[in-house]
Amino acid sequence: MTSITMTRPDDWHLHLRDGEALAAVVGDTARQFSRAIIMPNLRPPVTTTEQALAYREHILTAVAGAGVAAERFTPLMTLYLTNNTSAEEIRLAKASGHVYAVKLYPAGATTNSDAGVTDLLGHCTAALEALQACGMPLLVHGEVTDPGIDVFDREAIFIDRVMVPLRRAFPELKVVFEHITTREGAHYVRDAEGPVAATITPQHMLYNRNALFTGGVRPHWYCLPILKREVHREALVEAATGGSPRFFLGTDSAPHARGLKEHACGCAGCYTALHAMALYAQAFEAVDRLDKLEAFASFHGPDFYGLPRNTDTLTLVREETRVPDELPFGNTTLVPLAAGESLAWRALVDTATA
Repeated sequence: MTSITMTRPDDWHLHLRDGEALAAVVGDTARQFSRAIIMPNLRPPVTTTEQALAYREHILTAVAGAGVAAERFTPLMTLYLTNNTSAEEIRLAKASGHVYAVKLYPAGATTNSDAGVTDLLGHCTAALEALQACGMPLLVHGEVTDPGIDVFDREAIFIDRVMVPLRRAFPELKVVFEHITTREGAHYVRDAEGPVAATITPQHMLYNRNALFTGGVRPHWYCLPILKREVHREALVEAATGGSPRFFLGTDSAPHARGLKEHACGCAGCYTALHAMALYAQAFEAVDRLDKLEAFASFHGPDFYGLPRNTDTLTLVREETRVPDELPFGNTTLVPLAAGESLAWRALVDTATA
């Protein structure tokens, strides 16, 4: 196979930041993907519909500045769930027509999560009831933050401590278990009752935790949830390539300045927006399941969210392409995942101008 033409995909988990950082990275996504679920963990976080709509305008302006036609990319906005999010705010978000989900960050779980939830069922019942009633998904960063729990076990324990009680209390609530990283996570989503799905990143399909330490500590492979053992990577590949509609593409692409990654206390996050579809193609081809890539990337996500599938296309060509060592990022640079390595596929990205 020398090329693949597929329905244009969507990214169901994306970090864009704001300001100069947003302007530097949004084009990489908008040229490949038709839509993207935009994470709300800015400083300060996007906690209201008004803030989400303002952020949406920033994104659309940046898309135009990147030379991509406005109709070619749609940001799907989210709210950041806090202990104080009201049911009325959920209803306002739904009525806006531009907010598509609410994101749960357990307090302290990842980048800019200080304002996150400390007790989901203790503080957020009214918001969860409103989400269930209006059919808006709850997107969960599935890790407990108890400092006594090993970082490699936090996802599995989250299932027992949070997901199971949540599903028992709100059985009809749409839940996306974001960026799953473990066999336990994949099997939970596969077998759960009710409307449950999961996103899977390219790095968790391609690498296990050895990648963090090959030749030394490699901060550009550090993300949260952290890379896990090979047995977990294999389970994620099976989930993503197995054809189940519960699993779909979410890059969790997260740009950080090079200096903040290569730091004594480096930031968590892998930048994959530039070459996301090539990375996924490599993962699917490694297990001889390229025929399953289109459904994972283009069908399962919109079907779960209740949105129409895209009608335009994206083509991947078999062409060895070297990942750049670094990319411009405002007045500094960022390092993409697998910098300096060669990928077997390249996406023919959208170059239409605004």
